[in-house]
Amino acid sequence: MRIVAFIRLVTFALLTMVAIVACQGDVNHLSRISSSSLPDRSDCRTIKHESGETKICGQPKKVVALGPYALEPLIALGIQPIGFADHIAFHKGDYTNPSYQIPYLGQRMAHSLVNVGLDSSPSIESILKLKPDLIVGLHQNNVAQYKTFSKIAPTVLINYGEPEANLRTIAKAVDRTKQAEQLLTETQQKIAFARETLAPLATTHSKVLLLSASELQTMTLEQSAAPCGALINTLGFQLLTLPGTENMNPEASPVLSLETLPDFNEADLIILLGSNFSDRLEDRNFEAHQLSKLKQAWETNAIAQSLEASKAGRVYFIPVYLCRGLPGALGTQLYLNELQKELLPAKNI
Repeated sequence: MRIVAFIRLVTFALLTMVAIVACQGDVNHLSRISSSSLPDRSDCRTIKHESGETKICGQPKKVVALGPYALEPLIALGIQPIGFADHIAFHKGDYTNPSYQIPYLGQRMAHSLVNVGLDSSPSIESILKLKPDLIVGLHQNNVAQYKTFSKIAPTVLINYGEPEANLRTIAKAVDRTKQAEQLLTETQQKIAFARETLAPLATTHSKVLLLSASELQTMTLEQSAAPCGALINTLGFQLLTLPGTENMNPEASPVLSLETLPDFNEADLIILLGSNFSDRLEDRNFEAHQLSKLKQAWETNAIAQSLEASKAGRVYFIPVYLCRGLPGALGTQLYLNELQKELLPAKNI
């Protein structure tokens, strides 16, 4: 019996030593993982955004942008996403030639992107394959998918209509806050310069009728609080409004019929924002595509041509995508360029 007890004691001691060695090995392994694979906790930050709070460590390298509202501020900050979901299905397949396949912003892309679907209903499978370390989307489009996205990668959802706040939020997420503040300052300087340049025209021809339409069957009257109207207002012009809409949502766009145009005959200038997105672009010029049908309809319509601004040659056509699709710094610069190009020639004044 003593021999049996002795053997049991020795066996227990050996097993205990093996267990200790094994546990020590696991601890060392976890320690190695912690030091080499896990992000430095001192480099982590919590991002407060429209849908909650997200912890991000380090600087994300593999970013997926869901929509042009997310892509624009990323590119403005020098971030080149690896995946993109457009707002409209302009293109099928991956973006192997983004300068032609992604309106305006594609010209700033240095490499191809994976097409992950539409921004409102992106392909989870496609996003998973990319193994991103940051997903940026729009709260209005992606709030229902937020929890799913967050299981794939840290996710930040911005809010449409708040370009400055969105830029700061995304800048914090990608650790480029200084660049964001510099960009905002430069944008304000460009707006101030444009306001000064357009001041003589705004003094003599201040009343502007700002409409968006694909053709002329349905038009919307852009308000001063909406993205397209806000900049016009900031530049010193007065946007005409529809009587009886004083208590209406200032960002809403009342729908007008062709027959109501004479009610706005006091307009000194008419700016028409072309919004033809009905046909697939293929390789056609995106800017001309938005405007062509609207220009033709306006030039051949008797009511439109009867307006004083039409008779005086003060009707201008600008792509609506610049202000609605790209409300941030890059879009603002493009919109400013178009406004100055259209409004400044003396022959139109």
